[in-house]
Amino acid sequence: MTKEIGFEVRLSQPYDKALEKTKEALIAEGFGVLTSIDVKATMKEKLDVDFRPYSILGACNPQLAHRLLTQEAVAGLLLPCNVTVEAEDDHTSIVRIANPQVILGVGSLEQNPEISAVAQEARTILERVAEALLST
Repeated sequence: MTKEIGFEVRLSQPYDKALEKTKEALIAEGFGVLTSIDVKATMKEKLDVDFRPYSILGACNPQLAHRLLTQEAVAGLLLPCNVTVEAEDDHTSIVRIANPQVILGVGSLEQNPEISAVAQEARTILERVAEALLST
């Protein structure tokens, strides 16, 4: 298992299009987007600083979340899966996806084989999200 906190794809798309495509790709793979934080707007509002276009999406696959939470309620502290979308420049965006195997491999959770199986399944699905983004 890789210990990288996440993986990323660079898209030859402006930020707004990349954000839309990322949400669509997550939904196509059974994830809902529960939260969407506009970091640029938040930084401006709270700190009065300019920041590049950057969003944090909280994505959740209900079936996988149910399996996790029935095994270990404490796993809820690590949900939902985070996905970030940011503008690199006017024509390029970066999508980063948290690695559920690392996120769910902490503390006592790493000893639970069902948690490990769910984390592997989530990683496989999220890799398909990344592949779908590269093909758009």
